[in-house]
Amino acid sequence: MIQRSISILGSTGSIGTQTLDVAETCGIRVAALTANKSIDLLEQQARIFKPILVAAADAAAAAALRERLADTDVRVLAGEEGVLAAASLPEADTVVTALVGIAGLEPTLAAIDGGKRIALANKETLVCAGPLVMRRAKEKGAEIVPVDSEHSAIFQSLQGSGHKEIKRILLTASGGPFFGWTQKELGKVTPARALKHPNWSMGAKVTIDSATLMNKGLELLEAMSLFDVPPEKIQILVHRESILHSAVEYCDNSVIAQLGSPDMRLPIQYALSWPERTPGPAKELDLFSCGSLTFARPDTETFRCLALAIQAAKEGGTAPAILNGANEVAVARFLEEKISFLDIPRAVERALTVVPREETLTLDTIRRADKLAREAAEEFCTAR
Repeated sequence: MIQRSISILGSTGSIGTQTLDVAETCGIRVAALTANKSIDLLEQQARIFKPILVAAADAAAAAALRERLADTDVRVLAGEEGVLAAASLPEADTVVTALVGIAGLEPTLAAIDGGKRIALANKETLVCAGPLVMRRAKEKGAEIVPVDSEHSAIFQSLQGSGHKEIKRILLTASGGPFFGWTQKELGKVTPARALKHPNWSMGAKVTIDSATLMNKGLELLEAMSLFDVPPEKIQILVHRESILHSAVEYCDNSVIAQLGSPDMRLPIQYALSWPERTPGPAKELDLFSCGSLTFARPDTETFRCLALAIQAAKEGGTAPAILNGANEVAVARFLEEKISFLDIPRAVERALTVVPREETLTLDTIRRADKLAREAAEEFCTAR
């Protein structure tokens, strides 16, 4: 395996901690780590992996961490500047973008400008600014390799094939914890119940997105940019077992799929080692114990978030940024128990209704759409 040196943006989250597991097993150098406020874990990680720098986005947390690491050679930075420094660190050739939400956009662009390989786990970057990001990566010679299990499966299934040969992408969804539920049943869902995903261990935001199926809508938008396909060429399949992670159907009707245990360390490792493969910490798939593999169509009438994401994908421009900004606010308010589970798609739909679209994607138009979407969603949530 090529010896890589990595920066992990969001090292204390689910993807970040599993990336460190991969790094430790595979002997990958860790050059930088960032977090928001979780300095107990960040300090522990810094002492184990001895990076060149660590950064805490929260200034007070950074100040406390600086004192704690005063006996080490680790440089401690604060705020957005610190995160951007980690993203563009010369000693790192690969940046794992594991930040949640649109906060990952500018650090990803900074890493691209540095010509890094981007191990992309921050789907909102491509949801809000896909054409801009992919164009910048091409100009700077930066590689973008997906970390999401579904997009990694598609990426792996495309190896050795040309873009023109794609008939459609088969994007799988677990269906979340409420597959088969009615809207009446969903109306009684609590945050504690929604945070219990049947197959995957993820952060709170992503877990709620999985429960509403917004996560699959965001992944559809991400796949459009990563693989340069329109929404009409992406078929979403509910696959409850999470064994077949996604597939590509080709023009000759052959289907190439990637299977594996539901273990995020596998796609993380592949994003770091590609085009090579190497032994790692991911669990082995035992086909004898898998049982039946089932597939179903998603229920977009009950799970309105997915329908809204498909609508935004077809509209393009700043519509996906509006969708994402409103959803981030609505999920946060649901977790605070200020709105109901069914209010999440209502808040998103409200924002998509009232916020004007802009066709041209620049950082300014994306920021403006995000700001107005958040304001519209907050107004909706406050009125509930």
